[in-house]
Amino acid sequence: MTLVAGIDSSTQSCKVVIRDADTGALVREGRSSHPAGTEVDPAAWWTALLEAIDAAGGLTDVAAVSVAAQQHGMVALDSDGQVIRPALLWNDTRSAGAATDLIAEFGAAELAERTGCVPVASFTITKLRWLRDAEAANAADVAAVALPHDWLTWRLRGFGPADDSPLGADLDELTTDRSDASGTGYWSPGSESYDRELFIAALGHDAVLPRVLGPGESAGTGVAGGPVGPDTVIGPGAGDNAGAALGLGASAGDVVVSIGTSGTVFAVTPTAVRDASGTVAGFASADGAFLPLIATLNAARILDSVASLLGVDHEELGRLALAAPAGARGLVLQPYFEGERTPNLPDATATLFGMSLESTTRDGLARAAIEGLLCGLADGLDAVLSQGVVAQRVLLIGGAAQNPAVQAIAREVFSVPVVVPAPGEYVADGGAVQAAWALTGVRPSWPVEGTGDAAPSHADSGSGVARAQYAARRA
Repeated sequence: MTLVAGIDSSTQSCKVVIRDADTGALVREGRSSHPAGTEVDPAAWWTALLEAIDAAGGLTDVAAVSVAAQQHGMVALDSDGQVIRPALLWNDTRSAGAATDLIAEFGAAELAERTGCVPVASFTITKLRWLRDAEAANAADVAAVALPHDWLTWRLRGFGPADDSPLGADLDELTTDRSDASGTGYWSPGSESYDRELFIAALGHDAVLPRVLGPGESAGTGVAGGPVGPDTVIGPGAGDNAGAALGLGASAGDVVVSIGTSGTVFAVTPTAVRDASGTVAGFASADGAFLPLIATLNAARILDSVASLLGVDHEELGRLALAAPAGARGLVLQPYFEGERTPNLPDATATLFGMSLESTTRDGLARAAIEGLLCGLADGLDAVLSQGVVAQRVLLIGGAAQNPAVQAIAREVFSVPVVVPAPGEYVADGGAVQAAWALTGVRPSWPVEGTGDAAPSHADSGSGVARAQYAARRA
């Protein structure tokens, strides 16, 4: 049996899955936690990856591996390969002012045309501009800029800080893929190349950027004495959402709605999207196509917060929510607990509207929490569809998607039929698909459990009241 491995280095944890390269059958898996926060020393990711590999029984018998990871994070390296400062993550909003400055300098329409995106605080380009303005000495020391998956792939191949890696700090050996590069704000999905003018405008000077690999291309191999063997093929890696699309086998007509630390809505399309409003990011996919996407900063943690407030677990939160009528008797939670990316309100806070003696109940608050979460994502779905994307079904994934109340209310607020695949580590699975692709030269077609017929949407029924109430409060 030939084995391949996929890695998901997410905001909260690192997951490793090991699969049969021929059938896709899961053989074993492991995980380890990441520290909380919006800036993290990348060394913590490396430690967690080694722990997750150990928990999965090691990778020395694996023929190929590929890393998918959280998008946008800024890993700034000096000429010795040392990390200059903790990586700023996608959910760090301190660079919101930098995004505004870049848009003022270049114009939203021009940025959308050149890169497929109008920058918001999440994007790497804004974090580089923040570094230039807030930490000039650190910015001056930057010799290379990588993303989380780039840096981990580099380390797996034996590169790293000059004093702590078998092959040393060869910055020219940094690699990335088109899906993750497209989330930087200085790479063009249209020309498949970096926009150096934008990069220099952000950081203040040029620096090494990772070589962009194509779908199924190998980044190289492991190194003797490393966590993978010296003959282990290392795939190109991907951003987390592109990895999930690969793991799900998503194709034209599918829109993926993922409810994790962040919420995302994305579709696989054959042509690039350029939204000058900045609502939809025109990312690239990991398979050579495109991945128009919206993201919300607030997702599953909305449910964590309200469940904690009510003193219940997620299962009971769902039961309470289903005990309340659609629309929660007028109670509306606008859940911008940590600011928001879609809409672009980095300094916003959450607000509870429509409080009355009738509506302010435990079941009403539970219902309002789930409706607020899903209505924000439904707005994102509408934005993606407005770009000409044709959707035949929604694939609803993420831990919160397994809650029966979330599934039921999703069918009330989404305008497209909903499928809930079996629980799985789809980002890591996407890495495993990439690993098999890089090993054999052929993209595998593994079955994905639970992706059969879609349950119909009920958004046109009286239950659409939640969307109407949410829209009124947003206006």
